[in-house]
Parts: sequence; structure tokens; C-alpha cells
Amino acid sequence: MKKSLEKTNKFRWGYVGSGKIAASTANSILKGNHAVTAVYGRSADKVKRFAEKYDARAYDNFDEFLSSGEFDAVYIATPHTSHVDYAVAALKAHIPVLCEKPVGVSARDVELLIQTAKENETYFVEAMWTWFSDLAISVKKWFDEGKIGKVKGLEIHYGFPGLAMSPTSRVRDPMTAGGALLDIGIYPITYCYNLFGYPDEIRCEGTVKDGIDIKERVILSYGEFNCELNMSLETLKETFVAKGEKGSITMPLFHCGSVAFLKNGFKRSFTFGKTTYLNEFTRCAEEILNGKKESSYVPFKATLDCMRIMDECRRQMKLVYPFEEE
Repeated sequence: MKKSLEKTNKFRWGYVGSGKIAASTANSILKGNHAVTAVYGRSADKVKRFAEKYDARAYDNFDEFLSSGEFDAVYIATPHTSHVDYAVAALKAHIPVLCEKPVGVSARDVELLIQTAKENETYFVEAMWTWFSDLAISVKKWFDEGKIGKVKGLEIHYGFPGLAMSPTSRVRDPMTAGGALLDIGIYPITYCYNLFGYPDEIRCEGTVKDGIDIKERVILSYGEFNCELNMSLETLKETFVAKGEKGSITMPLFHCGSVAFLKNGFKRSFTFGKTTYLNEFTRCAEEILNGKKESSYVPFKATLDCMRIMDECRRQMKLVYPFEEE
């Protein structure tokens, strides 16, 4: 019998990290049948304040946190560069893991995570909220059903003014794999991959400054059409336009939106579907409760293939982080 979260007691989450993304997710999931019961972080004061706010137990020792037995799954919300160590330790302790994107900084990282999850028969998934959303699932169905006919091209712009953030923020710090590609580029790359699969060709031109990529233009070629992806830390912009022989699909917000528009000849329609952390955490929890070891929403292959695409983009931009240099 398939288990539903609504029919169980609250699903308990242990948080690794207590920053902005941790607070944002906690504020969202507590509106549903979830509880944040424990939190670990390196800053004792920060963790204590977070724990008090969400009625959780604070830990400044990771081993004690993992062995506490106070949660059903771990949510990792730290900078990219620390994801692998925390996730591997949790998986080896047979604790299911929901890990913020990207789960690592290279395909080698992802391969290690998948191998560890399989060896320990423990659920692991990338927290790519876009693909836990009904909106993205409905848009993919439009493509699969040929609603716009033969695809002629897809163009996505995604930018936010990350350069306006503090120089010490993780987005601008090369030591935490900052930059546009891993932080926001992962969204359009994952979207194209989930629609069309691995591309036949990858081309990337970008601007690297102070150890991070400021912006890039990525072309993913699929035979007779291309996906053009433009990511930037300089401007605030988000658009999605797919054109086909019969019509088009557009979204004002593709990675976290709630509406998509379909134009087919003289016919126009739309679909709604909220993209929320609550939706993501609920679907993740239900997969765990039903004994799944790999997510149907974000399978291992999707996470690995998208990281391979980003590895190739970095290679073409000659982007190497300081901790990777020999």
C-alpha cells in the first residue's frame, strides 16, 4: 500500500546548515506535515538561534547529530563544496538524504554520492525543486505530446544581481565554487536535459573574473534544434520561450513559477502548478516512506548527466576553482 504523508505523523527532518536557504525551506515545510527536529552547524550561536526558532535540538558535533535518532531524513543546506562529505556520512549511517543543488562541484562528486547511496541502499536525491513541481511536469507533458509540434528551438535567460552581494558571500567566493553556472545555470541546464535528454553537442562561452564565472552563454544542440541558455550574475532576468512548428510554450518564471502558456495556432491555453519547498519536501518524504532508494522526480542519471554538462562548460571556460588546482 502506497503511503501518503497526510496519513502519517509529521515527517521529521534533520537540518545540516542554518543559513538563508535553510530558513526559507523550514518556513515553507512547517505549513505542511513536517517538523524540523534537529539542526547541525559549525556556528554554535547561529545553530542555537535556528533551533530555538523552529523548536529543534541544536548540535555542534556532526557525529552526535547523525546518531541522535531524532529525524527521518537529512536535508543538507550548506555551500556546494561541503555537500559531499555530509551526504556520504549520512548515507553510510543509512539516513536518507535530500541535498541542495548542486550536490557537488564535479561529476566525480556525483558518482561518489550515487555509489554510496547504492552501496548502502539508502535514498539520496538532489533538491531540484523545479522537478518536484506539477508545473514542470505538465510542461514536459506538453512537449512529449507534441503540443507545439516539431521543436525548432528553446531560449532561456536566467540572471540575478549576484555581483551586488557581499564579496564574502558564497555566490562570489571561488573557495565555495561560487559563480553563475553552479548556482543558477544548473536550472536551465536541468530543464533542457529533462525535456530532451543529453545533448549531441555542448558549446559554452563565458566571462571568468576573480575566480568565478560572471556570465555564460551555453548552446545545447539536439540535432535539428538548439537550446540557448544565458546565465548572468549581473542582471535580474528570467524568461523561457520554446518554439515549434505548431506553436510555442512560454513561462515568465520557469524554475520556480506557477504558470505556463501554450500557443497552438489560434488556440491559447495555460497550466498552473505551484513550485514550493513544501511540495518538494512532501514528495521526497513520500518516496522515503514508500521505501524508494532513488527518486522518480530527480533520478541519479539526471543529476550525473547535468553535472557532466556543467563540467564541460567549465572546461571550455577554463574555470578551475582554487581547491581543485594541483
